[in-house]
Amino acid sequence: MTKMKKKIFYRALIGFPIGISIGNLIMILISLGWANGYYSPCVPDLITAMGNEINAVIIQTVLCGLLGSGFSVSSVIWEIEDWSIVKQTGIYFLIISVIMLPIAYFMYWMEHSVTGFLSYFGIFILIFAVIWIVQFIIGKKNIKRMNEKLSETRNTDSNN
Repeated sequence: MTKMKKKIFYRALIGFPIGISIGNLIMILISLGWANGYYSPCVPDLITAMGNEINAVIIQTVLCGLLGSGFSVSSVIWEIEDWSIVKQTGIYFLIISVIMLPIAYFMYWMEHSVTGFLSYFGIFILIFAVIWIVQFIIGKKNIKRMNEKLSETRNTDSNN
């Protein structure tokens, strides 16, 4: 197995339980905010569509795991050094959109209408942009710090 295939395989394995954990954490937070003191393990429309709560929770757990794997595997795009940041961002966004939006629709995280889809997608874009900008700023600061250390090392070496 090539190095990249191994990396993708391991990220998929690690991403699955992380996706489940994040999904459960989100449902706890949603329950705290909107369920009037009760635990709401998933959206009521999903329970109705699946016939009962346990089927809905099982489906949601598996799909949250797949989301986690998909996001984790997609992160290898940021390691392709010969791609521009624009290309990396565009392809990463396309991949995670193809993963996220159908799952969100299926799990009733969005209203099943054009307006519901567009508003969910708008929020998705906004969250993506905020995370991307924060990561970009952190990356720039890290590069600046590395360059300063490199410059200090060069200055120390030239003085000796």
